[in-house]
Amino acid sequence: MRPPEEVSVFLLSLLAPGVLYTMNSIPMLQEPLPILGIGMTVLGSVLILLLCTVSHKRNVDPLFYVFAEFSFTCMVGLTNALEQDGLISGFMGFYLKMGEPHLSSAYAVMMSYWEGIVHFILFLIIIHRMFKGKSYRRLGLLWAGSSIAHQIVLIPGVVIGKYGSNIHLAFWRNVPFFLVPFWAASLLFSRPREMPIVTADKIAEEQKKGLLSRPVDLLLSLLLLGAMAFSVFRGLVVLDCPLDTCFTYVYQYEPYLKDPVGFPRVMMLVYLFYALPLQTVLIYGLRTPGCSWMLDWSIFFAGAMAQMQWCHIGASFHSRTPFTYRVPADKRWPVIALNVLLAAAPALLVLRCHTRPAYFMKPIPKGQTNNDKKKN
Repeated sequence: MRPPEEVSVFLLSLLAPGVLYTMNSIPMLQEPLPILGIGMTVLGSVLILLLCTVSHKRNVDPLFYVFAEFSFTCMVGLTNALEQDGLISGFMGFYLKMGEPHLSSAYAVMMSYWEGIVHFILFLIIIHRMFKGKSYRRLGLLWAGSSIAHQIVLIPGVVIGKYGSNIHLAFWRNVPFFLVPFWAASLLFSRPREMPIVTADKIAEEQKKGLLSRPVDLLLSLLLLGAMAFSVFRGLVVLDCPLDTCFTYVYQYEPYLKDPVGFPRVMMLVYLFYALPLQTVLIYGLRTPGCSWMLDWSIFFAGAMAQMQWCHIGASFHSRTPFTYRVPADKRWPVIALNVLLAAAPALLVLRCHTRPAYFMKPIPKGQTNNDKKKN
């Protein structure tokens, strides 16, 4: 009897620490070219084992291989986080020295925890649902937002930060991990959206209400506006705005924004140039009935913000961040509160969109449900 696919992926992922420990114990493998070559060989071998695992299945979803392969790298990330925090040793020394030195930074440690716990659990749930014939589209979009946010901060942050002068060949293994989530996201967005059955009367009733008649939507709009203002402000801070307010904030509240690792600077620019326009579009969706795309983009955005804020908050306080760049003890709670709100607002938006989605559905003829319209 074959084990369930998610169990096979889980067991296969547990091989990652063993591979790392073996490579860390063999000096001849601890050079840039062998590290990259063996890394690609290991990932290729994992793919072959995955093909064998599902060889008895027909029409396997191509995203299975993405989620399963990434599950293996999640365990690599978790191993790194545990070693950097002193909980284990003897696994990552060689890779930090001649592979990706930036993985020892506080940001990368928090990123590795997120991958090794949140992404890994998501992958196992998605794979379980995939082979049970259940929809996993929403969970997939949550991961896609989180993974893309991770990569668009990590790669530029390494290049422009203090690790930019110490880039080895192994760093370029991030390129496929950068491209694949975009492909996966496009595939997920193109698939049919699951919609609850709602009557035409209910949809019409909800869509007649103005924003002032929907206090929850009004509050969410205000939260998103506040997040936009905060994103603009911190974008100005990392761009060295000479205003006294910016100077006071960066030195008395979030000195981590000036950490030379580069990750916080890139993240604030991502907020300014990418999150800000998307928040504007989401506010538009809260004001305009029939924007069914809100059900997808709210999830995608929530995944991205949760990942970035987890890394940012954690790195701001982590012991691997130099003391001068950590959040001052007397400003801890205001800073935490502001940053948690940035992640909470998109999460609350997702909850609102999916618990009462009638406002975002396309208008349909009276006497029908949205399910009837789909059939026609």
